[in-house]
Amino acid sequence: MVSFILKWLINGAIVTFLLVYYTEASYLGAFVAATFLTVISYFVGDQFILRMTNNAVATVADAAIAFVFLWFVAAMMNWSLSVGENLAMVIILGIAEAIVHRYILPVDFRVATND
Repeated sequence: MVSFILKWLINGAIVTFLLVYYTEASYLGAFVAATFLTVISYFVGDQFILRMTNNAVATVADAAIAFVFLWFVAAMMNWSLSVGENLAMVIILGIAEAIVHRYILPVDFRVATND
């Protein structure tokens, strides 16, 4: 539960701020999008992919999930999010995810890997 809350705080801060900055999203809309992204990436990226593979694969998977999700949400909400802006968010999220996976989460949340 601690790992989910940590991911939600980090992803939520990054995605909410950048969605509001890059698009015409409201803070509430950006926060809701960030929360849904966190839930999806936590269960797919952290609970499934990270446990079966390693930090690098899970980070790339989280970034891919974030890119597709943010592109989809922006299209559905009619937010003006360009590919470059989406990539910028995904790169920042990827760096944050790599740090969280590697250094912040306790060892028992990760599978021992070679990276």
